[in-house]
Amino acid sequence: MTIVVTTPTGHVGSRVVRLLLQAGVRPRVLVRDPARLDPATCDLVDVRPGDLTDAAFVRESTAGARTVFWVDPTPATDADPVAASERTAAGVVEAARAGDVERVVLLSSVGAELRDGAGHIDALGRIEASLDATGADTLHLRCGYFFTNLESALDDLARGVLTTQFRPERPMAWVDPRDIGDVVAARLLAEDWKGRVVQGVHGPEDLSFVQVAEVLTGALGRPVRVRAVTDDDVRAALGSVGLPPGAVEGIVGMAAGTRDLIPEQPRDVVTTTPTTLAAWAYAHLRPMLDEAARGEANGEAAA
Repeated sequence: MTIVVTTPTGHVGSRVVRLLLQAGVRPRVLVRDPARLDPATCDLVDVRPGDLTDAAFVRESTAGARTVFWVDPTPATDADPVAASERTAAGVVEAARAGDVERVVLLSSVGAELRDGAGHIDALGRIEASLDATGADTLHLRCGYFFTNLESALDDLARGVLTTQFRPERPMAWVDPRDIGDVVAARLLAEDWKGRVVQGVHGPEDLSFVQVAEVLTGALGRPVRVRAVTDDDVRAALGSVGLPPGAVEGIVGMAAGTRDLIPEQPRDVVTTTPTTLAAWAYAHLRPMLDEAARGEANGEAAA
């Protein structure tokens, strides 16, 4: 069994690699910079250094694989993120169409079912459709909002503010990327699924941003309040730091296009994963905030 893992140093990919190793599988990992891999891991995996945007590299590195776990590496800051994501996926799509790859597990997103109108998420919908047309077995994991997205809001959270473009009172799926990794690894190792499969990965419960602020207040030991912003507020903020218009609309559209979405996959025993936001925030986000506060205090003392 040959399993290929892309983005093996990411939140999801690193978890997948660890679980495959523990299952006795030597995965083939496609990585731009092998130095980012844990040294102990390097000895246990088949490392293929290269760029996922290079279709020839992807074709060569996935050839003969039973299953490929594909994660789109396109940054949201790309000038045309949807087109860039489609181009980057072309290598694995062609490998599946040619029969060089038997199965593809795609890290997709809630909202990909819309196919249009959800910003950068539209790219995942198009990649889903392209993979489905290859004739290979395909599994699309439509995941909720990552807990780790909160890591990009450390400065605001340090000030007790949780800023959102979503409707503050409307619940949505929130999920720990490590739990996504668990689902991915289980699916990569399973041999009995065929055809086209779509599975939601929704975390333990739907939470509104108001509820998230309440959870964070307890887990972080500091009051956190919600600050709602409009789509135009976000456009202005992103434009002010120099992002190109395509990137701005790709980012704005992800929330604007899905804020009223009811996911196609219902919440049930298959789509629900265990890690709570409170547990994750206490274990991961709180130490990050504490470290940032210590760094700021040391900087002020040095000054």
